[in-house]
Amino acid sequence: MGVLSQYDYLFAIGTMFAFLDAFNIGANDVANSWATSVSSRSVTMKQAMALATVMEFSGALGVGARVSETIRTKVISTELFEDDPAVLMLGMVCAVVSSSIYLTFATKFGLPVSTTHSIMGGVIGVGIATVGTSGIDWSIDGVSSVFIAWVSAPGISACLAAIIFLITKYGVMLRSDPVKKAFYAIPAYFALTSGLLTMLIVWKGASSRIKLSGGEIAGTVIGVAAGVALLVCVFFLPYLWRKIIHGDWQLKWWHIPYGPLLLKRGEIPPRPEGVSDDIKDYSAGHGTSDGQEAQAAQQSNSHGADDLEKQTNPKSDYSDSIAPTSPEIQPKASSPAETAANKQPEGKWYQPAVFFYLAKRAIFHGVEKDVISAQSKRNLLSGDANERSVLSQHFDNRAEYMYSFLQVLTASTASFTHGANDVSNAVGPYASIFLIWNTGNISSKVPVPTWILAFGGVGIVIGLWSYGYHIMANLGNKLTPHSPSRGFSMELGSAITIIMATQLALPVSTTQCITGATVGVGLCSGTWRTINWRMVAWIYFGWFITLPVTGIVSGCLMGIIINAPQFGYASR
Repeated sequence: MGVLSQYDYLFAIGTMFAFLDAFNIGANDVANSWATSVSSRSVTMKQAMALATVMEFSGALGVGARVSETIRTKVISTELFEDDPAVLMLGMVCAVVSSSIYLTFATKFGLPVSTTHSIMGGVIGVGIATVGTSGIDWSIDGVSSVFIAWVSAPGISACLAAIIFLITKYGVMLRSDPVKKAFYAIPAYFALTSGLLTMLIVWKGASSRIKLSGGEIAGTVIGVAAGVALLVCVFFLPYLWRKIIHGDWQLKWWHIPYGPLLLKRGEIPPRPEGVSDDIKDYSAGHGTSDGQEAQAAQQSNSHGADDLEKQTNPKSDYSDSIAPTSPEIQPKASSPAETAANKQPEGKWYQPAVFFYLAKRAIFHGVEKDVISAQSKRNLLSGDANERSVLSQHFDNRAEYMYSFLQVLTASTASFTHGANDVSNAVGPYASIFLIWNTGNISSKVPVPTWILAFGGVGIVIGLWSYGYHIMANLGNKLTPHSPSRGFSMELGSAITIIMATQLALPVSTTQCITGATVGVGLCSGTWRTINWRMVAWIYFGWFITLPVTGIVSGCLMGIIINAPQFGYASR
């Protein structure tokens, strides 16, 4: 029991709504790190959720404390509440209540909003309600730095992602032999991405445990990057060479550790009919239905005879994935075994088989959603995804396959940085609630407890698994067509921006970063019409209303409570 035991109810309410806030951060912001990977078919929904669980929780627990301090101490001048810490505790409760309720509605209606905006609006609202505008730290060290990050983050992400994609596009994808050119680019990109993640961990996350000078940090980052590049050259490139150049359909991912020994494998037997080589058609389901074949052929003349055949030959795998009279991708037919496995057993809910089925469905129903098909459905906001895909350039499928591995790495890095940056949106105010309740003072020198970071990380992961699919559908192909090379560029550009902001302790919006990166890459994909500007406007509308709505709700809630006779703050 804390020192301020008379406010146990505030601590309990704060705990519940802080968890709801973390849940909605996972449900709303998961698309920031993984929508591009799932949309481009680099990973399945289940693979994305498994990787995201590890990376989000690791980022929140290992690197989340610093940004949490910014949310907790640098928005409201906490010294103004030294005579009555309970008022600041109440204010933080109102902030998380306002933020979590708003995010719940936004996620329900499929609006990918900034969770950073929501909690910042809540904290500013309670600050104005209690001490007026003079109590808000508007300086460059406080709120102004956050506003600057909000304005600059989308533009910086767009520029970085566009540069990376243009290098990939003209240096690899549009060259005479893009697959062989990709063999030179893959190790460099692996080194860059692993170096950035190492920089985030050593430069910031482990700074309280590992004391390194500037030169030592630089050496560590370069050493890890060079080591990863060497491992990729020794073990991964032989696997890709054998699989892509020689067409070894028998190779699986667990053969990668064999490294150079794979080059000595014997002749490759003919591939049996119906057996896949694991190289997906990353443009399958885009741009040839509803009588658009001629337009598709016209737009893809520069993409080679293979792409043209896929777009015009009705017997190809490409056309088989499209309904002949519908712009939507038809759902995959379920086998009798799959149908039986998905059918609810007969009996009462408390019987073991039925209870297990219901529990499994409640926990994993979000992972089983078909996000790809959902992204192809037309509505007022989504427009015609097929038309945008027709206008977008299509690249060599084998080269795209090589970038799918890079995209998994960049998505994992982006997910780690998301956990590091956005866990603060829930646990920053909650840390103040706990510390005030537990100690009775408002000292900003007390670090965020590790268990609070874990608490926020668990909430993010649960929200991610159970409801993340809802936003993921909107930030996928409904915004602009995706492929592994595009998604890799988007995620790396966004991750670099977030890493820079995290080092500067700026709680930037990861939604803004990935949206800016997506628009930047989309503009380099062929024409400005490859971007769904209605969806961009919808997302910007969500950003615009988030801060004032949460600020008004939290401010009104705070004003009503502190002026109530039961609380008695107005008479003090």
